[in-house]
Amino acid sequence: MSQLTLTYFDIHGGRGEPARLALHIGGLPFEDKRFAFADFAEVRKSTPLNQVPTLHVDGVQITQSDAITRYVGKLAGLYPIDALQALLCDEVLSAVEDANVKIGTTFGLTGDTLKEARTALVKGPLPLYLGWLQTQLQAHGGEYFADQRLTIADLKVFVFVTSLNSGRMDHVPTDLVEKVAPLLNTHCQRIAQNPAVVAYYAKFNAP
Repeated sequence: MSQLTLTYFDIHGGRGEPARLALHIGGLPFEDKRFAFADFAEVRKSTPLNQVPTLHVDGVQITQSDAITRYVGKLAGLYPIDALQALLCDEVLSAVEDANVKIGTTFGLTGDTLKEARTALVKGPLPLYLGWLQTQLQAHGGEYFADQRLTIADLKVFVFVTSLNSGRMDHVPTDLVEKVAPLLNTHCQRIAQNPAVVAYYAKFNAP
């Protein structure tokens, strides 16, 4: 078994969370290396592209969150073997990442500039992506996004929807998902009730 170290912010969410969940669900031993936002300026100096998460595999540092999530998903048995189902899984990963990038452009903004940027997202891109995700969920059985079972696509969407619902993003209504794509909330609740997911968050006394 390879030695794995995942480095990411000390938060419940973000781009590192799907990989953390996959590793935990798969029962894979790994070092969960967390750091405070205040330490990011120093941490990023040691990363290939000045960003996190990164994954060390037997000392080799890997970057890019979806690549990391896909790799650990394979190790954990949470990535489809069938080529078409893998494609459907990847499609969802990429779509959510596109949405994350759009949200990311608003980080660091303040005041009216932040409000205008987030309001624009709520009126356009976010409903577009949420609606598409709901359509994909329905098209593939209504419970999971690919392979008729839990995969990393579900974990990626779970983290994304949880973040939108959290109230931690100013000017993003906490009922946005419920209004635009309520089946995603049902899906999110299903993932949250997975015994391994419950056990993971129980370690932190976190939702």
